[in-house]
Amino acid sequence: MNSMKIRRTAIAVAAATLLPFSLAACSDSGGDTKAAPTAAAGDEAKTDASTPADDATSDDQPFGPACAGVPKEGAGSFDGMAKDPVATAASNNPALSTLVTAVKKAGLVDTLNNAEDITVFAPTNDAFAKIPKADLDKVLADKATLTKILTYHVVGQRLTPEQLENGSFETLQKGMITTKGSGEDYTVNDTSKVVCGNVKTANANVYIVDTVLMPK
Repeated sequence: MNSMKIRRTAIAVAAATLLPFSLAACSDSGGDTKAAPTAAAGDEAKTDASTPADDATSDDQPFGPACAGVPKEGAGSFDGMAKDPVATAASNNPALSTLVTAVKKAGLVDTLNNAEDITVFAPTNDAFAKIPKADLDKVLADKATLTKILTYHVVGQRLTPEQLENGSFETLQKGMITTKGSGEDYTVNDTSKVVCGNVKTANANVYIVDTVLMPK
């Protein structure tokens, strides 16, 4: 009998001792359960906040049919051109070789490379080919005229596609150019079409065009 009383007493003491710990454990568990939704909500908030940034990044890419001809890697790729100043970047794009030759003849390589935050409307080789060869050779041999034409293709600020929707901008040549369009369809001076736009270089935004712009 004494042995049974001792066991009952021991069990009662053990139960009394463990009960507070059990209650505390239940209380802690309830706290964890309440905290979980807060953490999940925080994760959702982060996801929602990051979505616009992702969209903005995707919208800020080069566009246009001629972009498909740009090399996928190397110095002439979009990533490669983004690391170089504009005249150097253009020299790595085979479709702009005539423009690069003209820039060198006009002595404008350093001027363009050292400029800060400009926009260049860059005519393709095909754009220069629209000019009769005799006329083009004459222009290439006349540094003053060549400089006037080339600086007419440069605006002293980085222009976004949105700014081209209905814009008028002064060029380095001091003449004005007008732009219009939307989405991925833009024209300059109503005659020159952007065939690969929003190309980034270290110091410029480049819009490759299919017709040489001529100042008045």
